[in-house]
Amino acid sequence: MFSGGPDQPEPPEEQRETTRRLGLGGVRLLDHSALGMVNAALVLRRPLLVTGSPGSGKSSLAYQIAASLGLGRVLRWPITSRSTLAQGLYDYDAIGRAQYEVFGRAQAAPSGRPTGTRARSPIRAKDVADAERPAFAAIPPVGDFVHLGPLGTALLPHRRPRVLLVDEFDKSDIDLPNDLLNVFEDGQFSIPELVRARDATPEVRVHTADPGGTATVHAGIVECHEFPVVVITSNGEREFPPALLRRCTRLDIPPPDTERLAALIAAHFPHGIAGRAELVEQFTRHRTLAGPLAADQLLNAAYLLTLGADTDGAEAWPDLREQLWHRLAADTDPG
Repeated sequence: MFSGGPDQPEPPEEQRETTRRLGLGGVRLLDHSALGMVNAALVLRRPLLVTGSPGSGKSSLAYQIAASLGLGRVLRWPITSRSTLAQGLYDYDAIGRAQYEVFGRAQAAPSGRPTGTRARSPIRAKDVADAERPAFAAIPPVGDFVHLGPLGTALLPHRRPRVLLVDEFDKSDIDLPNDLLNVFEDGQFSIPELVRARDATPEVRVHTADPGGTATVHAGIVECHEFPVVVITSNGEREFPPALLRRCTRLDIPPPDTERLAALIAAHFPHGIAGRAELVEQFTRHRTLAGPLAADQLLNAAYLLTLGADTDGAEAWPDLREQLWHRLAADTDPG
């Protein structure tokens, strides 16, 4: 347990995204041994590095954990080659604050208009001054210009941990894995813009990564109370530094078997689909011949079946199904 506090209010729920990911009835993604690794990550307070082929359910695992434990909305940090640690922690709108300061000084000028401008007609100048005065008469507090990112929001103190999904970590810049180490180790970070103002304003209200959310930051330091549940997904396309791997528990999710695929369709289409068992059998057979396929490709075919694609266009349905189930891995040239 870390020493951050006082605890922020409970995070919001987001049932719509959870339902989109897991279906109305939810679906069990892991067997008992894999669940043991998830529990180990929770107890040890270590990030969970999840690997597996595309569409195996790596990202959905974060939503299953949050829904099963009642931990509220999942904070998602989609990684690109341009993602940096600073972006994950917070953003400070220095330009926006400078603009408020400039216009605030202009409104304070005796003439009632920005200094250094030529006088216009009395009516026009008065109209402009009156229109601008409410917007810039007072400079908002510095916290209005601080927006915590997904990682920064996850590190806020809460009675129970937040769930953070660091999605597609393979795409990250080479430095990002090492940059995360200290944050994962310490469970805290500082916001220099607030640290400089802590004597005058020890408590600052800032924006968070939750829709419309705000939080109070004390003395410019964000420190968690309970270490967040961090799920890092990887398609296994690159190697990560040993130091990061040492701090993570690792879980490899195999492609879903026939039973899981059938449960997935049942969760997303609770009213049932005619020929579900046959569709799953065709999908697994095609996957064996064509190589790795994503579960989303099966769901796409299942949705078309609910619209009558196999009856309205019975002759074209097999070809359409084959196109939906195109192979994900690129062909390699043996030469």
